[in-house]
Amino acid sequence: MLKKSFFLLIALLLLYLLLWPNGVDPASWQPPPAPAYAGPYEQNTRLQEMELLFADQCEGCEDVAVDPAGRIYGGAVTGELQLLDPRDGSVNVLANTGGRPLGLDFDRNGRLIVADAYQGLLAVDLQSGKTEELSKGLAGRNFGFTDDVEVGPDGRYYFSDASWKYGVGRYKLDLLEHRPYGSLFVYDPATKTTALLLDSLYFANGIAVSPDTAFVLVNETGKYRVTRYWLRGEKAGTADTFIDNLPGFPDGISRGENGLYWLTLLSPRNALLDRTLDKPFLRKIISRLPEFLKPKPERYNCILGLDAQGRVVFNLQDPAPRFAQISSVQQQGDMLYFGSLTEKGVGRMAVPVKE
Repeated sequence: MLKKSFFLLIALLLLYLLLWPNGVDPASWQPPPAPAYAGPYEQNTRLQEMELLFADQCEGCEDVAVDPAGRIYGGAVTGELQLLDPRDGSVNVLANTGGRPLGLDFDRNGRLIVADAYQGLLAVDLQSGKTEELSKGLAGRNFGFTDDVEVGPDGRYYFSDASWKYGVGRYKLDLLEHRPYGSLFVYDPATKTTALLLDSLYFANGIAVSPDTAFVLVNETGKYRVTRYWLRGEKAGTADTFIDNLPGFPDGISRGENGLYWLTLLSPRNALLDRTLDKPFLRKIISRLPEFLKPKPERYNCILGLDAQGRVVFNLQDPAPRFAQISSVQQQGDMLYFGSLTEKGVGRMAVPVKE
């Protein structure tokens, strides 16, 4: 009897893995071979110079915004928008969005603009903490996963919706399905209107706008690339590839100084995922696995500094980090600040000197 029950259990488990409907519909894609951590991506330990600030605060501060005084604003996994001041070690809660604040940036009026995965695009008054909803969706459809935002030199807010199908807690299913559910939007505070710039993106993530507002960069995490959408000039309204076939999952990107863009690779590419991207049936099975059995991000930090042509000019890595899954990097003066998708605290280090 026990033996029959065992085989019945195994049969039911196989039926579940093979046939249980879960709404995931993987597409087939043959990714290019992952580049080695060599050449422009040569392994190093330069990120070990980073110091960890507020090690017991701001859990999951996926993005940070830093003012000229060096005060750090972060959005915690609890929904809190925290103000962290390294000068005196103080921590204050400005507001709670009631959602999951991700991307952050300041606008021309000094407000904190927030891309909240659940609440959409928000504006927070830094004095009162009052939160205003700016944009929840477009053309009758709510955003599914508002991810990152950067205020352009033109004063408009450029932001991404990572996936209209899968929310923040189900991002792995978007990567497993590998379909273009992401979009790039712009919000105009003068007219209070939202416009779609580019859709059909593979997990639209970090945003960076060029200093002259000629183009906006958006990370396509699912395609291991950074896409450039032209806002002005002969190519206006078209898109091309800024940098392709990265060795890891691109997450955050931001405009630095002197023509630089800082790009974070959350984790190296996953060999199992790459090997199954042209095998939709296998990925369907993987999507039914318990969360602890699904592919996981590797604890390995990599930050790239890119020039205006998408060439790697800085390569900062840490193969064994104590502060992992770095999802954002912001430059303020001669310092870089780092946020993490999952860990507590904020990283900081001096801008490296070009070798």
